[in-house]
Amino acid sequence: MDNRQRFNTAVLPHLDDALSLARWLTGNATDAEDVVQDACVRAFKAVDSIRNSDARAWLLAIVRNTAFTWIEKNRPKTVTTTDDEGLFEQAGLERVEHQDSPEALLIEKTDSEYLHLAIAALPLAYREVLVLREIEELNYQDISKVLSIPIGTVMSRLARARNLLIQRIGMAGKEKAGAA
Repeated sequence: MDNRQRFNTAVLPHLDDALSLARWLTGNATDAEDVVQDACVRAFKAVDSIRNSDARAWLLAIVRNTAFTWIEKNRPKTVTTTDDEGLFEQAGLERVEHQDSPEALLIEKTDSEYLHLAIAALPLAYREVLVLREIEELNYQDISKVLSIPIGTVMSRLARARNLLIQRIGMAGKEKAGAA
């Protein structure tokens, strides 16, 4: 199998996951596309080193490292995350089919926005572990490989991320209730 076929087989099926992780790390879709493009170039150059059983974790590790390199080069030292409104609109439109009432849709969309903002506000070390586990659905061992940290650290960061997320959502709920 030549490198192109190997790349197509091992990497291309995981591009959506790579783009999703890059969006979470960079904060918007345009920057994420740049990161994934750079990561694909790196992956193609190193495609000989991949084992097909680890292709997803291998690619996500490349995306993560590429994102950090890209952020270091293209962003000021203080990173400000912003909403990707197009993503919210798309998510809202996709859910319309499944909702019974406009009120239920509005409540779900608002809750989804609060959750997205709460995740985006987490410190990067916690956010990336949470995204890899809960959104990308990687197991602890794969997260450990992607982040190059021990499994115990994965578990403790994930627990801390979940606690911080619950606290942030709780605060947002109190603010929402106070405004009503």
